[in-house]
Amino acid sequence: MVSEVELKLDVDADAANAIEQSPWLGGAPRSINQRSTYFDTPDRALKAAGLSLRVREADGVWTQTIKADDDRAAGLFARPEWEREVPDGRPVLDDATPIVGLIGDKVDQVAKQFEIQVERRLWLVDWKGASIEVAIDRGEVVAGERSARISELELELQTGSRAALFDFARRLHEIGPVRPGIASKAERGYRLSDAAPNAVKAQSITLTADMTAADAFRAIVKACVRHFRLNEDLLKANRHADALHQARVALRRLRSAFAIFKALAVGDQSDRLREELRWLAYELGEARNLDVLLAAIDAGPMRDDVARAREAQYDRVEAVLASARARRLLLDLVQWIDDGAWLDRKKNREARSIPARLFAERALARFRRKVKKGGRDLVRVDDETRHDVRKDAKKLRYACEFFVGLFDGERERRRYKKFVAALETLQDQLGALNDAATIPVVLDRLGLSGAAGVDKNPPIRSDLILAAADAYEDVVDTKRFWA
Repeated sequence: MVSEVELKLDVDADAANAIEQSPWLGGAPRSINQRSTYFDTPDRALKAAGLSLRVREADGVWTQTIKADDDRAAGLFARPEWEREVPDGRPVLDDATPIVGLIGDKVDQVAKQFEIQVERRLWLVDWKGASIEVAIDRGEVVAGERSARISELELELQTGSRAALFDFARRLHEIGPVRPGIASKAERGYRLSDAAPNAVKAQSITLTADMTAADAFRAIVKACVRHFRLNEDLLKANRHADALHQARVALRRLRSAFAIFKALAVGDQSDRLREELRWLAYELGEARNLDVLLAAIDAGPMRDDVARAREAQYDRVEAVLASARARRLLLDLVQWIDDGAWLDRKKNREARSIPARLFAERALARFRRKVKKGGRDLVRVDDETRHDVRKDAKKLRYACEFFVGLFDGERERRRYKKFVAALETLQDQLGALNDAATIPVVLDRLGLSGAAGVDKNPPIRSDLILAAADAYEDVVDTKRFWA
């Protein structure tokens, strides 16, 4: 078993060509044609166990590889893998692999699921004291009757520092646009086998009792980056409102993580990342407002005007996501969380080393107090105060979702479900109030104030406020699931 340190980057065909022709790769590459067949059971038992199994043929040699993929990682992977030569294209599954122990009798059901053919070009680059293997993969994934092109760049650190690895990635970014990769080839094949989703919701995050607060922060940020990148790709492909919404949710979760872990996220670089995340969230916000407005408008000329404005705003979103600033933000974030100065600062040394569960208990209690204090007399406070309560309730909910894996007792799980359900109701009511306040502002900005066509039976504002106050009381009365 070996451990890789690898930076996976998504590139389009033009960027891959430009990078290959640059002087930084240092001469002619070594070229390998690879044909990889991926295996699983019909009910995807290996995928459910977090494993991928492939048999790859290159130059007449068959190599079996089992990888423990971290579905929550983004860009940088440190993953175990089991590799051996096999006689032919069929896998050899015995006690030398983890598969038999994980799926038991189902091992007899393991069969081909999809195939990936790529031309891999390899260079070995010396960069600032590091030895980096550069691989550009071009090819195709085939699952039954469906197929999709592959264009990827992988930087694998052989020796040297991770800082040098990222520095080299930035140099390549100057030549052609690159983004942190979030999908292994196995994931690409599985997705091709399934119906393409309109959007991807946040996945659960694996936190364990032996983690420190720093470990938890790193896992959470990587999961949020992955959530964003999955929906960024879908948004570019389908312009679906759900993909935009989930991309914004991912950014909100990232920003909440910085607030939750504020004792750890110290220094100028973390401040800059927070501001850049705020900028990107803002840029996506107007398109989301127009999606909300469209859902409230009847068919007719006014809806057509809003639809045109929506398409123009999505054009802007697409341009923002394609910008060097947005791409640089993601690279900086992936590097910072894994190798940033926050990991070595004296100021946050104690906070970094706190057991993750103890940190979670304190953070959850802190945000619950903020919601409890801000929501008192919710009927009589002003809109700004209610908006602040909404933001604090979101942070508390995200904290609950981030940390739930640390509270896995039966009673803790029951209480978690009730607590989060009460929070969701409060968010829904406060969100409806926010939408009701936002729609007139957006109409005015479009020059459509007073026009006919908006939902003629919108929720009554006073009813929404009363419902939000009731939901607040439920949150306060619901038992905590943490200590």
